[in-house]
Amino acid sequence: MRTRDHWITRAETGADIPAIRDIVLAAFETPLEADLVDALRAGPAWIDGLSVVSAAGSGELVGHALLTRCHIGDTPALCLAPVSVRPEYQRSGAGSAAIRAALAAAKDLGERYVVVLGHPAYYPRFGFTRASTYGIGLSIDVPDEALMAMALDEAHPLPSGTVRYAAPFGI
Repeated sequence: MRTRDHWITRAETGADIPAIRDIVLAAFETPLEADLVDALRAGPAWIDGLSVVSAAGSGELVGHALLTRCHIGDTPALCLAPVSVRPEYQRSGAGSAAIRAALAAAKDLGERYVVVLGHPAYYPRFGFTRASTYGIGLSIDVPDEALMAMALDEAHPLPSGTVRYAAPFGI
């Protein structure tokens, strides 16, 4: 495991697309998540500036976090998925840096809400809490603690409703 105190984060550029695919392929056991990123990039859920990479000091891209459009009921929101880090850099802060940068970029764009379906011990560090507390759910069965949500702006509390993901998610 390599550790870094500082990661360089930025929005993806067109030149980063092959490296991002490589990161996602390395991070997951199957190509499904890499194919998901490609499908999201080609569709209406894509929001420029919300696909964020983290780079080592050398400039090598090692992490990626993606926010795309979803809805909570009829309210526009963002979905955080996938988050990917090259295996040799996992647990080094590269993923956390990309997530924090993506959330900050979303807030700067005026986005208000983010949902994530993920590990309940990991995502609360970014401000996510159990979505069911706010009456937010999914149309499929998942462990209650795995669906989390957060408001990026405290002046706008989370709405309730069923999360509708972009079509490539298949949910």
